[in-house]
Amino acid sequence: MTEQLLNTVINALEDLKAHDIKVLNVKTVSHFTDIMVIASANSRRQVAALSQHVIEKAKAFGHQPLGEEGRDVGEWSLVDLGDIVVHIMQPEIRDFYQLEKLWHTDPAVAQQA
Repeated sequence: MTEQLLNTVINALEDLKAHDIKVLNVKTVSHFTDIMVIASANSRRQVAALSQHVIEKAKAFGHQPLGEEGRDVGEWSLVDLGDIVVHIMQPEIRDFYQLEKLWHTDPAVAQQA
């Protein structure tokens, strides 16, 4: 189920031209999720659109999101799907927080989507 939901998320991000999509397996270092997906968007509008699209596609897949934050701000958004947490950020925000470095534990774990 998680693999299919992950594919749904990645496809939703690609549908609206998210870029630099990374998938991190954080199962061994996180107690609140198994997978983090991090993607970049070029504008506030794109951040909001991507977040909404991920939510819509997850619901269509039959998975109700647990929460969503930041979409109204537009510089970043987080969609909590339980086993998968999706971060969508403008590049300068992504560079500032460097989530890949924070959660990266093994080079073989991180993958380009």
